[in-house]
Amino acid sequence: MTLVLVGTPIGNLGDLSPRAIEALAAADAICCEDTRRTGRLLQHAGVERRPLIVVNDHTEVRATAGILARLALGERVAVVTDAGMPGISDPGERLVRAAVAAGHVVEVVPGPSAAVTALVASGLPTGRYAFEGFLARKGSGRTARLAELAGERRTTVLYEAPHRLARTLADLAEACGPERQVAVARELTKLHEELWRGSLREACDWVAEREPRGEVVVVLDGVPAPAEADDDAVEAAVRARLDQGDSPRDAAAVVAVALGVPKRRAYEVAVRLRD
Repeated sequence: MTLVLVGTPIGNLGDLSPRAIEALAAADAICCEDTRRTGRLLQHAGVERRPLIVVNDHTEVRATAGILARLALGERVAVVTDAGMPGISDPGERLVRAAVAAGHVVEVVPGPSAAVTALVASGLPTGRYAFEGFLARKGSGRTARLAELAGERRTTVLYEAPHRLARTLADLAEACGPERQVAVARELTKLHEELWRGSLREACDWVAEREPRGEVVVVLDGVPAPAEADDDAVEAAVRARLDQGDSPRDAAAVVAVALGVPKRRAYEVAVRLRD
């Protein structure tokens, strides 16, 4: 009847919330990536072990039918991953979609998130951000996403495996420019937590001197907004359009897009020059 997504600690077991413990204790079955890891989590929480269903990248599709059958019988099924929130670069998304389509209730018990933890600690803008998860490992898919990141104005959060971090930082430096600011977070909330900040050029030098281990989150600054054109540039551009026969409205529209200025500002200049 109810599918419950339960956020679990990303490192420090002390971050397991009382509500998460209650949700796990009330579940008739628990979907998890690794039965051994989830078994240890239940033991830490003092929750009696119940049926554990392996739901990972390889089993999620074929396990879904059995889970839906349990929900149809009125059971509460909890979903956890090895760390963090199910469905965010982890199994759970397809299961939730299937449960919603079948008319079952989906509840969420919020918990720690490596992406948000790294973002707020990065020192980079947090007002608008994009979560990219893992980049494609190779091919046109990786190239296309790197090109998109080069023009992205929002702060971007990425996950990366430690053995691929050096390559990803180098690719980001090539696509975005070596001076773009970045933060690299490793082993968040764990004993050897590390958060490094600097330019992509410096990041490449930093990672070359060590062998990163554990989970890694990369927080990339957005591309700076272009400086707004000054009054002389706007007036010259508007005058050129008017001389070509544009109406003030059309001239303003073209100049606003070309120079990245408010259309109203360009229109006021056009009207003044036409009078």
